[in-house]
Amino acid sequence: MMTIAELKRLVDQYLAKHLAADCDQATLYSSMRYSLMAGGKRLRPTLTLAVAHALGQELDENVQRAACAVELLHTYSLIHDDLPAMDNDDLRRFLPTNHRRFGAGMATLAGDGLLTLAFQWVSENDLPVEVRLKLVQLLSEAAGPAGMVAGQAMDIHYEGTQLPLAQLKKLHAKKTGALLKYSVLAGGVIAQASEQTCQLLGQFGAHYGLAFQIYDDLMDVIGSEAKMGKAVHKDADEQKNTYPSLVGVEGTKKALDQALSAARDDQQQLIASGVGDFKLLDDFLAYFQY
Repeated sequence: MMTIAELKRLVDQYLAKHLAADCDQATLYSSMRYSLMAGGKRLRPTLTLAVAHALGQELDENVQRAACAVELLHTYSLIHDDLPAMDNDDLRRFLPTNHRRFGAGMATLAGDGLLTLAFQWVSENDLPVEVRLKLVQLLSEAAGPAGMVAGQAMDIHYEGTQLPLAQLKKLHAKKTGALLKYSVLAGGVIAQASEQTCQLLGQFGAHYGLAFQIYDDLMDVIGSEAKMGKAVHKDADEQKNTYPSLVGVEGTKKALDQALSAARDDQQQLIASGVGDFKLLDDFLAYFQY
């Protein structure tokens, strides 16, 4: 079984090697590469690779290409999220944000380039046609106006208005959870797992995605810029809807524990099904330290 570090290395190597071949303007390439190669956990593509590997799929270049597509899309979302018209952030992954380095116009285009290139990579490979089509469909749904974009729109629309907990869960499920759920489920699709296995993978991804956003809310309150690599304590200033603003720090910790417990239950069901070795998911669940 490969480690997370080994999977992350595959992702970093693929991104560094292949981005330039699909970008035909020097400044645009520099802007895209600046954010894409600025570091980061590579959580989404490593989840895809880990699940595919757990199900016995060989992680060849076609699988790596399809898996890395989600990192392109995730990076686009960060660039656009940081823009002056959105969160107007100055720091991302310990570096100046893309628009601070290249200007808002070029940063916008870099995000556009990464978004569209993601769909090129997920469809332009030698995986079976039905696998590629399913990945395009799922990624479109997760990232689009019923998924991540809808969550971002809710985040903006409801600033200054306190949402009830059920609506906050919905916001988080779309804004962050949808792409993480896709990342887990994509590994099952690539490995052509059964419908029952994919359903369990989707459940795990949904619970993991909720935990991730709750943790992000929590660390904005109790974390530091030195640890997070971005500005903290901004959510309250901007009157955003977060778990700490609704249930307090201790309530947020409890909600995080509940989401992680649900994800662990899903993992145990996957292990009990006997279709693959899902112990590696332990390492992903260990991410949440405070």
